[in-house]
Order: sequence, then C-alpha cells, then structure tokens
Amino acid sequence: MLGRTDSPRRLLAVLAVFVLVSVSLVGRLAWWQVIQHDQLAAAARAQISLRYEQPSRRGTIYDRSGTVVLATTVDRYRLAATPADLAPTRRAEVADALIALLGLTGDDAASLTARMTSDRAYVVLTRDLDDGTASRIRAAMAAKTVQGVALDAEPFRVYPLAGGAPGTTLAAKLLGFVNRDGVGQYGVEQSYQSTLAGQPRVVVAERDASNNLVPDTSQILQPGVTGQDLRLTIDAGLQLSLEQELLAAGVADRAASASAVVMDPYTGEVYGEATYPSYDANDYRAIAAKDPAAFIDPVVSSVYEPGSVFKMFTALAGYENNRVNAQTLIRDTGSLSLDGGRIRIFDSDKRAMGWLPFEDVIAFSRNVGAAKVALKLGKGTGQSSAILADTWEKMGFGSLTGIDLADEVPGILRDPTIKPWAQVDLANAAFGQGVAVTPIQLATAYSALVNGGVLVKPHVVAGVGDREQATEAGSQVISADMSRQMTDLMYHVVHRVPWYRDKTVISGYRVGGKTGTAQIWDPRLNGGRGGWKSTYNHTFIGWIGKGKPRLVIAVTIREAQPLVIRQGFVPLAVESYELFRRIATDAISTLDLSTLPPTNRPPAAPAASPSSNPSTAYP
Repeated sequence: MLGRTDSPRRLLAVLAVFVLVSVSLVGRLAWWQVIQHDQLAAAARAQISLRYEQPSRRGTIYDRSGTVVLATTVDRYRLAATPADLAPTRRAEVADALIALLGLTGDDAASLTARMTSDRAYVVLTRDLDDGTASRIRAAMAAKTVQGVALDAEPFRVYPLAGGAPGTTLAAKLLGFVNRDGVGQYGVEQSYQSTLAGQPRVVVAERDASNNLVPDTSQILQPGVTGQDLRLTIDAGLQLSLEQELLAAGVADRAASASAVVMDPYTGEVYGEATYPSYDANDYRAIAAKDPAAFIDPVVSSVYEPGSVFKMFTALAGYENNRVNAQTLIRDTGSLSLDGGRIRIFDSDKRAMGWLPFEDVIAFSRNVGAAKVALKLGKGTGQSSAILADTWEKMGFGSLTGIDLADEVPGILRDPTIKPWAQVDLANAAFGQGVAVTPIQLATAYSALVNGGVLVKPHVVAGVGDREQATEAGSQVISADMSRQMTDLMYHVVHRVPWYRDKTVISGYRVGGKTGTAQIWDPRLNGGRGGWKSTYNHTFIGWIGKGKPRLVIAVTIREAQPLVIRQGFVPLAVESYELFRRIATDAISTLDLSTLPPTNRPPAAPAASPSSNPSTAYP
C-alpha cells in the first residue's frame, strides 16, 4: 500500500513558494509602474520625440562708425534629397537636372550624381546655395522637373568687404571667421563668441514612424537669445589703406610678412590692425585645407626678436636710475670686450663714432653705447640685469596686454633671477636681442612712453549692442616727466639722423620714433649647427600728432630681403620708417588728427626724476 502524498509540510512549502513568487511579481510590477514610471515614460517619449537646437541669429560686426558692416549673417540653403523614395531611373533624371541648374562639372557633378542615385533615405547634396539658386530649384520642384529634394535654410557668415590685397576680405586676421558649427575661430569672432552667438532656441517635437516631424507638436524648451552686435574701434577706411600699404611694402621688400597696428596711446583703441599676407574669410575652408597658418595674426599671436627698438627701454632704465640723460657723453668704440675678454660685441657697422651725447647713441642706434649704459645700471652685472628686466616687466613685456582678440601670447623673456645673465646677455638685451615680443606689446609699451606714463589696455571693441564698452583705466608705470623725456628722445631720433628725417617727418606734424633691425638666426642651417639667414626683421615704432602724440604706429617687416648687404647697411625698397610715414599720412586724412575728440589722460603718479646732469661719462 502506497503512502500518502498530501503532507501538510509539503503543502505549506508549495504555498510559501507561490506567495513568494506572487510578492516578487507584484513588487517588480510596482517597481516598473511606480518607481521607474518617470524614467520609462521619458524613454517612451524619446522614441517618438526629437530635441533639436535652432541657432540664434549671430550678431553683426560694424566698424567704429556703426554703419560699415564688417561681418554679418545671411541665409544660405542646404539641398537635401531622399533618393530611396524615387525609382532608379528617376533618380538619374533628377541628378542631371540638378547638375544643369547648379552648373556643376567634373568631380562636383560626379559627386552629386553618386549621392542622388544612391539607395539612401536621406542625403545632403550641397550647401551654401544663395537665394537666386534656391529660387531656380524651387521653380524646378514646382514644375516636377526635380523631385525628392528639399531646401533648408541655414545661417551663413559673410564678410562683405574686399581687403587691401587681391583675394582677401577686410580685416580678416583681426575678425577671424565662423565655422560650419557656428563657432567663432580666431580674432574677434572667437573672443566674443558667446556675445555674438547668443543662445540657441531649443525645441522638442514628436515624430512618426517614418521619422518625420508631426505638425503642431513642437514645444519650446528654451526661447533662445539673439546674438548681440559689436561696434569695433577699427576705422574701415584706415583699415583698407593700411592693408594696401602693407601689401605694397611686403611685395617690394620680398618679405615673409608685414604687419602694423595703429593705436590711440591714451585710450588703447586700435584704429587699424593688419598683416600681409591675409586671406578671404568667406573661403576659410579652402584656406584651412591648404595653409591653416594663414589664420594666425602675428600682431598678437607671433613673437619675434625686436632689435634696437628695445634701446628705448634701456634709455628709460638709465634715466630712471640716474645713470644717464640726453646729454651724458658716451664713447662709442665700435666694439666692446665682455666676460673677461672671451666675447666681443659690435656696432652694426663695426666702426667707432667716438664721444657722443646719449641722445645720439639712441639716434644712431649704437649697440656699444647702449650696452655700456646697461652694464652700469647697478652695482655689478646681477643688479644691472635685474634693473633692466624689471623695466621690461613694468612696461608689459612677458605678460599679456589683455587685448580682446583670441590667442594672444605673452612673449619670451629670460629671467635673470632664475638663470643669472652673463655680461654678454645683458649687453645683448640692451639692444633687443635674446628677447621675443609681439607688435601689440611694443605698441602698448611705446604708448606708455608718450602718453604720460600710463600702460593702457589695447582693445578693438567699442560697443556691445546699444551700450558703450567701458575702457579700463591703465596703470601708471612711469612719471609724466619721464614720459616727456622719452617723447623728446624719440623726436630727436627722427630729426637727428638724415635718412630717418627724410623718410619719416611729415610737414605740419610732430613725429618721433625708433627703428630696429635684427638678423635672423636659423638653428637648422649648417647641418643643424645653426647660422644667420640673409633676411632681416625690420621694425619702427613711432608717434605722430599736432601738439602732442595722438597716434602710436608699430610697423614690422619680417624676413625682408635687403637690396644689398654690407656691414651695417641692409637697405630695403620700402624701409620700416618709410612705411610708418605712409600709414601716418593715411591716418591723417582718414581720422583727421586735428579734430579727434580729447582723451582723458590719467593723472601722473609721483615719481623721482633723474638729475638733469649726471656726472657719469662712459669711456
């Protein structure tokens, strides 16, 4: 006889299993329906919803007048197609019709044909179509000549003014450009990206099984903010003249580049800033593929060895430390033995001019005279080095000027507190060798030399939207009296030397400035041992005004090829100081220096002036 199978314990166990499973199922159901409800609902909505951003209208960029458009945004059109909706023979017919409408040939025609005759559900055929071309395509669509295509409006950044050289747009290096994603690259476009671009409009809409948007389902998540317009400090007329002058000088001097910046020394406003060669910002994609280095603006983003324009800062250090004044006699010996006789430095012509007042040492750009002053700035080489380096630092070298353009670099200075300078290092520094700076740093520092001693912040934007851009107050770095002496010294330079005077002075105006010439060292020459190139960097920084300096103009001609090369004589077809005069003359007619509004010169901070007659004479 078989035993019973309905054991109470077994029944209880089965019941417990059923209860456990039921509780688990109910709990899981509660988990999905209650706790995970929002997440699942969001996932379901995501399957039938599309979230997209509509870029805001990008702000327009004007010149200082507020009427001349330098950069703006227009509607261009993207031509897309749905080849899968058409029969193969019809696709080929539409491709032929579009090629005729667009005037395509060669690879462009073949590319459109390949896309239009594919089996793809969606394909972009071409972009950046203008209104006229879009109208012709719409007419063909209405006539059924073209089917299975659509035109979508896209914002397109344009730079409407031609530059001073063929194939360029005005102020291209200063403005930069806007890429396909609507992001500013280089210059003003990058520096003011958030201001110009605003905020996009964010929209979510439902879509059907064919992935098409369902009408009347759009919801605005964010309304967006329209980009703001900018009004620059740049004068469009002067900018065009500036680019034309740089083109002429760059070609004549067979130079790698020629740059210039025109600046108000009291406010830091930049009236013009350009470099030859430049580019067409409307065709930036072709430039990027061929030569992306063309986008770099050497005025703010590329350093170079300035040469003798740095003698003005040696003079400043000598004046401030009561080591020299304009009439202090210095013996120019043509060469100077340094570091125990191991090294000699030379004047560019290797000739001695004998006893000279210091103002003539600067005027005739004597390396030996400048080196002698630098070596006597303090007690010993170490202290003298620190004094000169401190002078550079307070004049802004080794630091960013803060100009509102993208990719500014601070330059390269050797710090004598980290690695002590030898005598030759100090001597070379006295005439601008072994240091690398930017033209905008030079323009800013020279502005402080002539504006009463204030280191201003250069800027290129005068207004944002309907409000004026506040001008930051500069810092007092030298006394007003010292600034007057430096201004007088630069005036003496261009009037004392005949060849400067002949090609720099402008009738009816006061002019001053300083030249610099530096031969270029190339470490790749002589099998990697290095050597001097046969090209030179030429610089002139000057000021012009009626009664007082009203403009500072910094000119740089890089890697220029001299007409002849003789010891101390490397003339150019267009000298840097001659280019200065051309630009200054353009500025006179464009800006009318006699009627420029008065500027606010900050009060000068007390500072000790040097003795009018230092007793020291330099043998």
